[in-house]
Amino acid sequence: MTSHQVLGKQVDMPVEIRAASAFTAMYSVPTAAAQSLIDYTGLEILQFRPGRGICVLVFVDYVDGDLGPYNEFGVAFLVRDHRADSTSVPQDLKALTRGRAGALIHQLPVDGDFTLAAGRGIWGFPKFLADFDVDHTGSVRRGSVSEGGRLIAQLSVKPGIAVPGSGAGTSLAAYSHLDGLTRFTTWDMNPTGIRSRPGGAELKLGSHPIADELRSLGLPKRALVTSSIPELKMTFGDAQPI
Repeated sequence: MTSHQVLGKQVDMPVEIRAASAFTAMYSVPTAAAQSLIDYTGLEILQFRPGRGICVLVFVDYVDGDLGPYNEFGVAFLVRDHRADSTSVPQDLKALTRGRAGALIHQLPVDGDFTLAAGRGIWGFPKFLADFDVDHTGSVRRGSVSEGGRLIAQLSVKPGIAVPGSGAGTSLAAYSHLDGLTRFTTWDMNPTGIRSRPGGAELKLGSHPIADELRSLGLPKRALVTSSIPELKMTFGDAQPI
């Protein structure tokens, strides 16, 4: 078992998140525009149909975990696993349906100093401090994130229908890039009470540069799918350079 020193505290691997909640919206985006945003990583956008990739917006409330309580907003793209040879849409679809797609965490504002230091220092996640106003318990999930008084995004997700089999464990290949290095981390997740639906999102973008990035992808627009996860447990270990 490895450990890391973060702001004078020891963080042992794997890190455990005992209680969290989340809501997400997935959007179809042009492959070329998305690829131009992530070329710095050396990764490739996964295409669910020719010329289209997937951008995921997610708000997470970490209630009880080894990094303490904090809020997080992620802008992620589904990408091809760096170990796979898939270069075609059929191969991408097969990876997607089999749970073998990766997720590049492209932007990751948070509201906690400790998770900021740990996220950047241990895993290379592009965390920076921001201000949050989030409701994870209402019938409509709502979140707003800003930096320096400039709105990044305001997202609301309407209720969906219960997803059968929720509560089963799953793994996610999470990619990050910081200081010229792309890293890979396996996240093991155990979500409970997932509700999902087509569409169901309202997105407002502000004047922040991240909002401009999202506009370059054609957002705001109708979401492909939205989901809410009232109970989420996770564990994740050390990152591996690729």
